[in-house]
Amino acid sequence: MQKIPTAVITREESTVVSFFSEIDVASQCDSIKDNLQETVELFFECSSNDEVKNTLVAESYISVIKISVG
Repeated sequence: MQKIPTAVITREESTVVSFFSEIDVASQCDSIKDNLQETVELFFECSSNDEVKNTLVAESYISVIKISVG
């Protein structure tokens, strides 16, 4: 089974920020598609097998919480 990292993507003015919780990697770019592809590819290209094994998180969850402010 192939694991696909989950991306949390936000836009900060003209920049797109992606965070991949399973591999603990974040990146900024102008384009969502380029950012996602480049970030994950670079991580796996530049990391040793041991680093990938030690970095990968077994499970990751994304949740929305409701908070009161003020």
